[in-house]
Amino acid sequence: MESKAEGQAGVSVRSFFATPIARVEIHDATAINAALRHAITEREKTTPGVEHSNLGGWQSPGDFQEWGGETGLGIIGLAVEVANRFTCDREGRPVNIDWKVGAWANINRAQQGNAFHTHPGAYWSASYYVDDGGIAGNPALGGEFEIKDPRGVAPAMYAPALAFAVPGGRSAGASELIRPHAGLMLVFPSWLSHGVRPYRGNETRISIAINLSL
Repeated sequence: MESKAEGQAGVSVRSFFATPIARVEIHDATAINAALRHAITEREKTTPGVEHSNLGGWQSPGDFQEWGGETGLGIIGLAVEVANRFTCDREGRPVNIDWKVGAWANINRAQQGNAFHTHPGAYWSASYYVDDGGIAGNPALGGEFEIKDPRGVAPAMYAPALAFAVPGGRSAGASELIRPHAGLMLVFPSWLSHGVRPYRGNETRISIAINLSL
């Protein structure tokens, strides 16, 4: 029932300080992903992995752009296009930035994931999914991309049973989950804290991470 006060007042809601996360779908990515999978799995055989946020699994050094071939450069180019589209100056005018690129490949198998982390020294980051390991068809396999609320945990700490009645408001003070699938790219601000929940499948989950800095 509408209250008397509300009936006499105009109410509008605008969400400020939004955090942009772009979802990019590559349609019919079968051939692209086959080429990327071959390059990445062959690289794993000859190159020791590095350890950063990864909880197990194999992560290449940040030189994917040097060995990922033309297909890999195409994926990086797509991330650059998206970053350019969603970057402007403080007056809202388009900018032309010669981005510095760092990129690496990730392979996760059973029970492997990534701890929450950020990407210092970059402006935009991207994740492209070469092989989802069956996650797209079976949510029980886990492996979701998890994003922490950048506004902090205060809303959930004070009143965990309450949420904001606006789009996206139910995750206030908590996190959002995105279930990956092959052919999906996510582009997001590099300061956004994110992680990967453990993968519970028996296949191979492969992704490419990209950093764009000035």
